[in-house]
Amino acid sequence: MGLFLGIDASASGLTAERLRMDVISNNIANANTTRTEGGGAYHRRFVVFEPREREPKSFEQTLMKAVGLSRQTGEGVRAVSIMEDNTQGPLVYDPGHPDANADGYVEKPNVNIVSEMVDMITAQRAYEANSTAITAAKTMATKTLEIGK
Repeated sequence: MGLFLGIDASASGLTAERLRMDVISNNIANANTTRTEGGGAYHRRFVVFEPREREPKSFEQTLMKAVGLSRQTGEGVRAVSIMEDNTQGPLVYDPGHPDANADGYVEKPNVNIVSEMVDMITAQRAYEANSTAITAAKTMATKTLEIGK
């Protein structure tokens, strides 16, 4: 039934965006961390998503998928991994800092607070959009059931 597939796709979006917000929050919390367990400054992390695919239900869908002629949309999303951005953070001259190298420079985290906040707002808006889609689907189902009264 299409209604429940739409709710399921939006629910997967809610889960994915929640994970994205958690990772962004972690980046913001570690924006000044110069020493990690692995050594060195904190490196920002980001979530990698991919489309979620359902198993084809009919022979025609199986054949179409096998030859790559069409792809169904609206099946949702899933988080594949959380990756680390290994670009070097800015070097700041601070010879008195306990994490300073031999030349007196400290590597700061490669976290840009402004871009993290933009990502957070984007994730929040996507979360709200998925929540609104679920609410609309529930309202349509309720109105459909009222037709028979």
